[in-house]
Amino acid sequence: MSNHKILTIDNLSLQEFDSEAELIPLLTPEDEEEMNNEELPLSLPILPLRNTVLFPGVVIPISAGRDKSIKLINDANAGGKIIGVVSQINEEDEDPSKDDIHKIGTVARILRVLKMPDGNVTVILQGKKRFEIDEVVSEEPYITATIKEVSEERPDENDTEFSAILDSVKELAIQIIKESPNIPSEATFAIKNIESQSFLINFVSSNMNLSVKEKQGLLSINGLKERALETLRYMNVELQKLELKNDIQSKVRFDLDQQQREYFLHQQMKTIQEELGGVSQEEEMDEMGQKAKTKKWDEKTQKHFEKELSKMRRMNPQSPDFGIQRNYLELFLELPWGEYSKDKFDLKFAQKVLDKDHFGLEEVKKRMIEHLAVLKLRNDMKSPIICLTGPPGVGKTSIGRSVAEALGREYVRISLGGLRDEAEIRGHRKTYIGAMPGRIIQSLKKAGTSNPVFILDEIDKLSSGNSGDPSSALLEVLDPEQNNAFYDNFLEMGYDLSKVMFIATSNNMSAIQPALRDRMEVIKMSGYTIEEKVEIAKRHLFPKQLEAHGLTSKDLTIGKKQLEKIVEGYTRESGVRNLETKIAQVIRNAAKAVAMEEEYNKKVTDEDVVTVLGVPRLERDKYENNDVAGVVTGLAWTSVGGDILFIESLISEGKGSLSITGNLGTVMKESATIALEYIKANAKKLGLNTELFQKYNIHLHVPEGATPKDGPSAGIAMLTSLVSLLTQKKVKKNLAMTGEITLRGKVLPVGGIKEKILAAKRAGIKEIILCHENKSDIDEIKAEYLEGLTFHYVKEMSEVLALALTDQNVKNAKTLR
Repeated sequence: MSNHKILTIDNLSLQEFDSEAELIPLLTPEDEEEMNNEELPLSLPILPLRNTVLFPGVVIPISAGRDKSIKLINDANAGGKIIGVVSQINEEDEDPSKDDIHKIGTVARILRVLKMPDGNVTVILQGKKRFEIDEVVSEEPYITATIKEVSEERPDENDTEFSAILDSVKELAIQIIKESPNIPSEATFAIKNIESQSFLINFVSSNMNLSVKEKQGLLSINGLKERALETLRYMNVELQKLELKNDIQSKVRFDLDQQQREYFLHQQMKTIQEELGGVSQEEEMDEMGQKAKTKKWDEKTQKHFEKELSKMRRMNPQSPDFGIQRNYLELFLELPWGEYSKDKFDLKFAQKVLDKDHFGLEEVKKRMIEHLAVLKLRNDMKSPIICLTGPPGVGKTSIGRSVAEALGREYVRISLGGLRDEAEIRGHRKTYIGAMPGRIIQSLKKAGTSNPVFILDEIDKLSSGNSGDPSSALLEVLDPEQNNAFYDNFLEMGYDLSKVMFIATSNNMSAIQPALRDRMEVIKMSGYTIEEKVEIAKRHLFPKQLEAHGLTSKDLTIGKKQLEKIVEGYTRESGVRNLETKIAQVIRNAAKAVAMEEEYNKKVTDEDVVTVLGVPRLERDKYENNDVAGVVTGLAWTSVGGDILFIESLISEGKGSLSITGNLGTVMKESATIALEYIKANAKKLGLNTELFQKYNIHLHVPEGATPKDGPSAGIAMLTSLVSLLTQKKVKKNLAMTGEITLRGKVLPVGGIKEKILAAKRAGIKEIILCHENKSDIDEIKAEYLEGLTFHYVKEMSEVLALALTDQNVKNAKTLR
């Protein structure tokens, strides 16, 4: 329900009467009966209402501004004071015609006419009876029409349902008045004192917040009971809206009250802190300003900080942005702008540190010493981006710590494995709640200098996700031409990373984005030999694990022979991680004996190794015999170092098909196909009958079928296996080979030579066939690792067969026709 309003016909504005001008008419049953008995005139001037509907018995004020409306009111007021009031179909019409007004309206009596200073006329009308326009007589100077009365269907006096509806209407009206802040409480008395049933319904309908269309719909209902039910439905909706609105307002008011309460409490806390000698927020900001004066930053950075500090002074301390701004400024002050640690240029000391911490790795140590030498001579060289790549456990990460110690720089390590969010590198914009700088800036803050040794561990394990590609974000970090102004989203300023020495580590260079790989200087770290592993275990791993288990060298010692047994029989890796685990297992056994005061061997024996670690399981990579045709020893590179593999082939009667098994990749299968096609094309040279290829099926297999294998390096081994099979000739004893083949009969070079050579030596191989272009790889390997090995360098497949095959037939040789 709403207040009584002055309803403007012309401009749709609703002007509220003040409390003194409000009219709350009360119509008695006698008045209603008198009105109903009045005869209607045959014709009436029709006043169109723009934004309201007049109901019988209701008194409303109306402001008229249209010339036609003013003339109609003046003429009627001077005459019988009776007019017809109808609502317009379209409220926007300025000059409604007979087709633009509703047919059902209300006969009204003019109670009072007031002329306003602006020329408009305010008229107070009281509704009498409903009517229907029969025919429009004229439209000038205003609409005049003949009318007929619309009868109203009233329920019986004893209709209990109608009485219940009226009671509900009164109750809901009183509730609406209580819920609405715009309706004066006096309206409650008016509702309670209305005796007329029809007037109650009309009064409530007139004052509800309904559209003109909805009110016209109520006025058009002839049955009083049906009109009462429809009115009750509208009232229920209005009451629910009011209750919801009040509920929302109370919640908002509660939130405001809570904020004010917290503000006053914070003000009291601030005063208490100041009384107790604590630091207030003003003092904290002053301290930031004083600290900023001691920082070594340029003028641009200084101005940016001062601007952000003044912004913080203007902020409300209770706002969420205040905390973010404070974190931002604290980061600015904690970052080591222009602060560098002094590098040590004692190259001999650096060499000692690297040799002490790492046995072997000569190429890596040589590169680091070279870098230190250039740094010593130039003193302003931009740090290069070094990437150490190699199998797990060879010391890639720990080499960085040794370099930091040798240089006298701070050591920082970031693990990039599984990182998939670009913000981890570049940070979040500080507009976000919980925003933080990226890991690069965070690590520099932790290091306290702008030139630490930065280890980017497992750079090949980066992955892209929905939040961007972190490897792309690293492009700026690792580019010496760009990283002098690295932009962090949280910092919003360029930071100089050009003096940072970045060392990245990876297991697989092919997994790194090409653009990122191009920015790094790659140093390959191959696996350790057995001799190197024994030395590393003796010098580093055994003493380290003794200390970790609370023992000393007096409690337990181990010889090189036993360490070599552990390396060969219980570990298969390029690095020394598993070796350290096995050594720890041996030491734990001794620690248990010491703790339980049991007898044990203070010097580890071969029997102790077997007792603690079990029977050796990894001695399968030994050369077997050459008694079977088609079995050739190949050399393979794996992620844990070199290994030998056996190429086996078998022939059986059939139709000339080739089967390939052993979990082989596409490239390896292609190598087998190339080998067979080469043999077919050169059958006469090899002394083979061409009809063999139509009579027999060939099956080529590489054992350990559960292990995936791929690559072209087994090409010459497959060729030798197939020729040995078809000729039933023995393969030379203690011989292994590696190399790629082509259809023209060429032998191409392959990679991983050092790891393959070490695997061959472990397996007891004496002779190795390689492509002549791999000779340079052999020259880089230490001479002591090559002792006892003979190398044959070849260019053609015919040379391979001449070296690999003997003139002797294998045992139980098959006769192939």
